[in-house]
Amino acid sequence: MLPTSSEPRSPSDPPTDLDTPPQADTAPASEADDRSQRELAGLDALELAGSPRGELLSRAWLATWPKLAAVALSLLLWQLVVWSGWKPEYVLPGPVPVFQELWEGLTEGNLIKATAITMQRAVIGYAIALAIGVVVGAAVSQSKVLRSAVGSMITGLQTMPSIAWFPLAILLFKLSEQAILFVIVMGAAPAVANGLISGADTIQPVLLRAGRVLGAKGFGLYRHVVLPGSLPSFVGGMKQGWAFAWRSLLAGELLVIIASRPSIGFQLQSARELNQTARLLSVMIVILVIGIVVDALVFGRLERAIRRRWGLIDGATR
Repeated sequence: MLPTSSEPRSPSDPPTDLDTPPQADTAPASEADDRSQRELAGLDALELAGSPRGELLSRAWLATWPKLAAVALSLLLWQLVVWSGWKPEYVLPGPVPVFQELWEGLTEGNLIKATAITMQRAVIGYAIALAIGVVVGAAVSQSKVLRSAVGSMITGLQTMPSIAWFPLAILLFKLSEQAILFVIVMGAAPAVANGLISGADTIQPVLLRAGRVLGAKGFGLYRHVVLPGSLPSFVGGMKQGWAFAWRSLLAGELLVIIASRPSIGFQLQSARELNQTARLLSVMIVILVIGIVVDALVFGRLERAIRRRWGLIDGATR
C-alpha cells in the first residue's frame, strides 16, 4: 500500500512516482531551447565570419565611387568642350594628350623633382606660419588688452590678397627663397590665429572656472582647457591656413623664379612661355591632386578623429 501525505515515511522507504515530478513536458522544451540556441549561434557565426572583409569592401566602395563618378563626369565634360570646337586643340587639348604629357613628366622625373621642391617650401612655410599663428592666437585669446589692440588687425591681415605681399617681399629679400616663405607666412598665420581665437571664444566659462579651481593656471590652463576646447575651430583655422599657404606659394613661384630651383610654378611659367598647353594643364592637375590628397589624408583624418573623440560619430554607422 502506497503511503499518503498523512502517514509518516521512513527515510529507508523506496521512492515512489509521487515523489518525483513528471519529466515528460520539460524534456521537449529543453531540447527545443537547445536547438534554437544552436541555430542562432550558427547564424551569428556565419554573419561574423563574412562581415569584416565584406564591411571593409563596402566602406571602401561607398567612399570611392562618388569620387570616381565625379572624375569621370569632369573628364567627359572636358572632352565635350574640346569636341565642340570652342577653341583649337593646340589651345585647349583634350584629356588624352594632357595625361600623356603628365605621364611623360612623371617618368622623366622633371615633374617629380619640381613637386618635391614645391612641397618642401610648403611644409617649411606652413610650419612657420602654424607656430606663429598658435603663439599669437593663444596670447590674443587670453588677453583682453591684446584682443582690443590687434584682434581686428589679424582679421585685416587675413583678408589681404597674398599677391599684395610680393612687392614688399621682393624689396626685403630680393628674388630668393625667403621672399616666398615670407608671403606664405603672411598668408597663413592670420588664418591659424583666428581659428584658435574663435575656438577659445566658444569654450564655456564654467569650464574655465572649473580649471582654475582645480589648479590650472597660465600655460596649464591653456594646455588642459583652452586648447582641447578650441580644437574644432582651431583645426578649421589650420585647414584654411593651409589653403592660403598653398595659394600663396604657387603665386610666389610664378613671380619669384629661381633658376636653380625648378618648382611647379617654374614649370607653369615655362609651359606658358612655350605655348605648351598640354604640359600646362598636366601641371595644374598635379596641383589639384596635391590639394585633394593633403586635405583628405591630413585635415580630413584630423577632423574625423576630433569628431569621434567628441562623440559626434557613431561607431556603429561610421
